[in-house]
Amino acid sequence: MAFKVGDIVQLKSGGPAMTVVALHTPTSLHTSWFAGHKNEKAFFHPDALVVFVDDKKK
Repeated sequence: MAFKVGDIVQLKSGGPAMTVVALHTPTSLHTSWFAGHKNEKAFFHPDALVVFVDDKKK
């Protein structure tokens, strides 16, 4: 799947909702999320991510 800046994603294995903040390379997305009050950031391969689905909104 082709992600774009602003997409809300999650690791396929679970974890927090993350925002795609930059397309670093075709194989590396820069993501950002909050852990409490701390802003965390990390790079992930697009194949490790899925679009976040908020089950609470269903």
